[in-house]
Amino acid sequence: MRSPRLILTMLALAGAVATGAAAATSADPGITGKTILLGGTSPLSGPASAYASVARGANAYFRYVNAHGGVNGRTITYKVVDDAYNPSQTVQATRQLVEQDKVFAIFNSLGTEHNVATRDYLNASRVPQLFVASGATTFGRDYKEYPWTIGFQPSYRAEGWIYGKYLARAKPGARVAVLYQNDDYGKDLMAGLKQGIARTKVKIVAAQPYEVTATDVQSQVAKLKSSGANVLALFATPRFAIQGYVFANRLAWRPLVINNAVSSASNIMTLASEGGSNKSVENSISIVFLKDPNDAKWSKDAAIGLYRSVMAKYAKGANVKDVYHVYGMAVAYEAVRVLKAAGKNPTRASVMAQTRQLTDASNPFLLPGIAIKTTATERFPIEQSLLQRWSKGKWSSFGGLWGYRAG
Repeated sequence: MRSPRLILTMLALAGAVATGAAAATSADPGITGKTILLGGTSPLSGPASAYASVARGANAYFRYVNAHGGVNGRTITYKVVDDAYNPSQTVQATRQLVEQDKVFAIFNSLGTEHNVATRDYLNASRVPQLFVASGATTFGRDYKEYPWTIGFQPSYRAEGWIYGKYLARAKPGARVAVLYQNDDYGKDLMAGLKQGIARTKVKIVAAQPYEVTATDVQSQVAKLKSSGANVLALFATPRFAIQGYVFANRLAWRPLVINNAVSSASNIMTLASEGGSNKSVENSISIVFLKDPNDAKWSKDAAIGLYRSVMAKYAKGANVKDVYHVYGMAVAYEAVRVLKAAGKNPTRASVMAQTRQLTDASNPFLLPGIAIKTTATERFPIEQSLLQRWSKGKWSSFGGLWGYRAG
């Protein structure tokens, strides 16, 4: 017969084993003692494949971090699935990443409608939708309904507002024609523009939408020209922004062009220039919040030096002039900070808790003076930027920082 003490000891051991097993199995998916698995979608092909650089830049930075000790001793694996900029494919790929690959979080997925399409599912599953690669206002405004979602870049509403305020000051009485993508992305920019020109003499005299599935916007540009506008706002992704420039030039239309930030990379502007023959490109206006590797003022900057060395080692053959790579590194830098701050054994919940208290003026890939900040009731990480002008084949920023809170 076993003694009572032995029985109690065995029960205690059994309880300890059971507790340990429960603790081991209760850990969130995608994280082990040595690894963190992040997943995301990106248009590696399709009409918005220019944005593949965002994921590439982020992955290069994660590899750099891994080579320098990782995050609290863990290395980051970043699995990116091609969704061809098709929201239905985004949904399928995101479910694969969560249910089959068991990722810890969905990070840096690109596109407005694409992230909207997966948001309900990810929030119901309590999977972080971390640093959405879209400036749609909903990703910061609707945090009560979607507490597992947060964006990163300046909101489109804020960007549109800045353009409106700029036109009211620099070109009072302007007549504006708008080409916009027919979703929350384009409509947010439009709403911000309207807010910026409210109670001024600047007027929107024409607006033409296009669908993501469109092949070209030639007819829209022709209709916009016929409005007699002297300003053309391109609230469009790179493929259609380039077409906007090209078709305006072919119609001998020379408006001042406002080109939204998601289509203002130097390589895209160079394509739009048609070898220098497109006069519509000169003097275009956009916003900027990242350091541009093509700007001579950053040629000796430590962060751009790091950017170039990381690209050379971990993204060999990629175009280092593509500022979308810089965006990818900026958002990856912030993800690393959040993961570190979430503790030695981060959980999905602890990561999201950190996103509600961001205070970071140290992100080296952002322009000086631009700080990342959130609170429990303010969920727009970046709402500052500069204006910039395209002239003689390069962007040059001007004026001071603009700030706007889109809540």
